[in-house]
Amino acid sequence: MARILPAIALLLAAGAAQAAEDGKALFSSVTPACSLCHALKDAGATGAVGPSLDELKPDAPRVVKALRNGIGQMPAFRHLSDEQVQELAKYIEKATR
Repeated sequence: MARILPAIALLLAAGAAQAAEDGKALFSSVTPACSLCHALKDAGATGAVGPSLDELKPDAPRVVKALRNGIGQMPAFRHLSDEQVQELAKYIEKATR
């Protein structure tokens, strides 16, 4: 049991790291790309149409809500899967902390 818990923790950490990398890739590759409108230093994005995510520092639930429902001029991204939305939300939250 003492060896199993560290192994499980390592697997969970690896999964979280992979989700963050997937979220970072999605940030620039979804259509339309988040980076076209939003600034986010971690992604090298300098968009100036929407708010700077570095300044806004949204948590994951706020990002999910914005992606699913749209907000202001930002359209809803209903074509994204639940997994993609979660990856983006986790990435943005982590990148802005």
